[in-house]
Amino acid sequence: QVQLVESGGGLVQAGGSLRLSCAASGTIVSIHAVAWYRQAPGKQREWVAIITEGGSTNYADSVSGRFTISRGNTENMVYLQMNSLKPEDTAVYYCNARIRYAPEAWGQGTQVTVSS
Repeated sequence: QVQLVESGGGLVQAGGSLRLSCAASGTIVSIHAVAWYRQAPGKQREWVAIITEGGSTNYADSVSGRFTISRGNTENMVYLQMNSLKPEDTAVYYCNARIRYAPEAWGQGTQVTVSS
């Protein structure tokens, strides 16, 4: 099994930056991609960014050019660098692991609030 723990959320003014971290534990060799999702109050959860085990990345149009997903020096860490934050980026951000031959794993989420 894989367990995920997010951290790094908080309150920031519009135009500011935050870096979210996702720490994976358990059978991490089975993970073939890690994604970030977010869910704003009253809205559905939406996909934000993804990084594959090969290092390929992709972003939602709403964050492209402002957010960067990356892996840490240790294989169990994935980061989401968020720059030029906007009030509409306010949401709970979730880390998601795509796992071979098993259901995907989710973290508990971390709150990001961007004030105008």
